[in-house]
Amino acid sequence: MRFSILTLGCKVNQSESDIIEGNLIEHGHSVATLSEEPDYCIVNTCSVTAKSDYQSRQLVRRALRHNARVIATGCYAELRPDELRRISRNILIVRNADKYNIINILDSTIECINLCYSSKSRASIKIQDGCNHRCTYCIVPYARGKSRSVDSNDIVDQISGLASKGFQEVVLTGIHLGSYGYDLKPKLRLSDLLTNILNSTLIRRVRLSSLGVNEIDGALLDLLSDERICDHLHIPLQSGDNSVLRHMRRAYDATAYAEHVSKIILRNPNIAVGTDVIVGFPGEAETAFQNTVDIIKDIPFAYLHVFPFSARPGTPASSMPEQTAVLIRKRRSEILQELSIRKKMLYGISQINRILDLVIEDKASGGGMIGRSSNYLKVRVRSQRYPKKSLVAARVTEWSGEYLKGVPVENL
Repeated sequence: MRFSILTLGCKVNQSESDIIEGNLIEHGHSVATLSEEPDYCIVNTCSVTAKSDYQSRQLVRRALRHNARVIATGCYAELRPDELRRISRNILIVRNADKYNIINILDSTIECINLCYSSKSRASIKIQDGCNHRCTYCIVPYARGKSRSVDSNDIVDQISGLASKGFQEVVLTGIHLGSYGYDLKPKLRLSDLLTNILNSTLIRRVRLSSLGVNEIDGALLDLLSDERICDHLHIPLQSGDNSVLRHMRRAYDATAYAEHVSKIILRNPNIAVGTDVIVGFPGEAETAFQNTVDIIKDIPFAYLHVFPFSARPGTPASSMPEQTAVLIRKRRSEILQELSIRKKMLYGISQINRILDLVIEDKASGGGMIGRSSNYLKVRVRSQRYPKKSLVAARVTEWSGEYLKGVPVENL
């Protein structure tokens, strides 16, 4: 059987798609592009914004045009199944909770699911799913349900299996990563899981995905000093205005956020801190937006992810008064995108003459290879002798505008 998997959205979706792909490949099935007209196409959808909904529908239509039997899963398929059925009654819709059942839908002979696979050079591992919080703009908890953690020892076994296959880095992912372990018995913290991973596996690098600012406690800060924990944190801000943060139902104010992030950077001077920002939230006046601009200017972020507010049907924010006009959202997004470019450039330039460890990800167009550093920078090295997934040290020589350039020093 030939199959294709098209994935939108977060690293959790990517991790789940990898598991489906890996198990089917392991049992003799092959990946095909849509132009090769696969027997089945699995579309792992996203619904975080209206644009994600649109992209999900477009991928489903593309798959149908290539005569594939389509299986739709993920958050858009969970929340808007009727919209997909209007496209075609022949689409099989699989709920998020049953996503791994797709493996047996396509091959009923597979008895045991193998979690030790990734199609990428750096493997994403889902350690937690769902969210107990209800930020007023977010649809994801409605699609993913309550927070559920994976057993610590099962995660260790998965990481050990990936390390034995040559992976140098794993990325711990979740819908609400900072809530890891609260539902387990006995209760655990994310720092407990990290300690178990460091003590029980040989993996060279562990990266954390998005974390709430209040979830980075002293134990987690202590672990960041371990060379095996990546010098990178993604800490969503969403807004720098306290009134907007309250209406978003975020559990911090702008001052507390800035103080905690500054403390993290002071303790780890070379760490890359990235953030998410939503612009044009209902009721966001110009002064509120300027507060966001000011706090972003003050904090030495390595990059920003900027999102115009997207009203998700069924969330409290979708029915709030004072919805911000589309053109205002667009203008504010452009202002922050320009600020992000400057932040990224300044952080990149600060790395010149440093030696960074890179996980090789792919060949670079025009020659050389691209690697990802511990502090989440893309570095191009003028060599093609390193296999994907290998860990290489490189001295940074210049900032090109899109990525850094470096000269290999030696294999680590």
